[in-house]
Amino acid sequence: MIVRIQNGSVATPGQVLESADIAVAGERIAAIGPVGSSRADATIDLNGGWLLPGFIDCQVNGGGGVLFNDHADPQAIAAIGAAHAGFGTTGFLPTLISDTAAQIAAALDAVDAAIVQGVPGVVGIHIEGPFINEAKRGIHEAHRIRRLDRDTLALLTAPRRGRVMLTLAPEQCAPEDIATLTRHGVIVSAGHSDATYDEATRAIGAGLSGVTHLFNAMSPLHHRAPGLVGAALDSDIWCGLIVDDAHLHPAAVRIAVKAKGVDRLMLVTDAMPTVGTAATEFVLQGKRITVRDGVCVFSDGTLAGTHLDMASALRNTVEVTGLSVPDAAKMASTTAARFLSIAGDRGALAAGLRADWVCLDRDLRPTGTWIGGVPVGADTPARQRISQ
Repeated sequence: MIVRIQNGSVATPGQVLESADIAVAGERIAAIGPVGSSRADATIDLNGGWLLPGFIDCQVNGGGGVLFNDHADPQAIAAIGAAHAGFGTTGFLPTLISDTAAQIAAALDAVDAAIVQGVPGVVGIHIEGPFINEAKRGIHEAHRIRRLDRDTLALLTAPRRGRVMLTLAPEQCAPEDIATLTRHGVIVSAGHSDATYDEATRAIGAGLSGVTHLFNAMSPLHHRAPGLVGAALDSDIWCGLIVDDAHLHPAAVRIAVKAKGVDRLMLVTDAMPTVGTAATEFVLQGKRITVRDGVCVFSDGTLAGTHLDMASALRNTVEVTGLSVPDAAKMASTTAARFLSIAGDRGALAAGLRADWVCLDRDLRPTGTWIGGVPVGADTPARQRISQ
């Protein structure tokens, strides 16, 4: 099938095409390039907007009214994925915040089952805690926080069908544990941490490769005590950013971009169940969370994830940094694919990769999403704007 993209900009690696033909074979892009002479099977009119690689989000707690901690099953994962697909997310990690060993096991099994069942978009799982520092726990419940033990280490390192990402506080575990996790393919990221620069650097040497929501839930950068933030900015590890005008001051976003570049920074949502719904509150492990001016907060003012989607994160990033749309798109897709070691499968509009993309209007608002060469949902704007 040839999908013709016209009247807009198509962000391919290395260049932006004013129009393009995308040959789709099965779920993959067979070829992409300037419009040719062959008859198109479908046409997408961007109306001055953009076609970007589908967004990849490494931190999705919920969406569509579903919280992964409450519903660790394939149906819930599908509902969460469908909610975020409406905003351009074509790959995501359902994220479990600090919970019991039994719930961690159930979540791992649920993601395996979802992948086997072909749930669109799910590429693995993110276990965020409970191996974190209580002093930087944020909304995570103190009584759930614990040290990494042998049984959980064995659970996390067992073979899985998708990628397994684990957020921990490096000062709360031994470098040898990080080495064991990474040797078994687990992606280890630092977060909810009060690590010193030296502790963080030792963890990086042991295999830690990322920082979960840089700047948030960690000690601030100090000129004599650079801490985890300093170690992250001073190394080549990947870092996630929550760009929602609440978690980060615009200057912090710009500083991170200048220090790390778009090839080492990825946008994440840390999204909660309200995304994709009109709801203004939800319950998180017994706490009633309210969405105020688009920000999820507990009654004491503690931030509790976000009401953010990836299209908004990209739009916010362009606004506060002045980055070009293709560069911001790398942060929303390509960088995460590299971090997760799935860049050979997705994360760009290129031959051989999955036919995952998002259509944005000229204001960078989503108008349609394709996953595996198929428009998402029978009633989505994407399908309505395709002529066949």
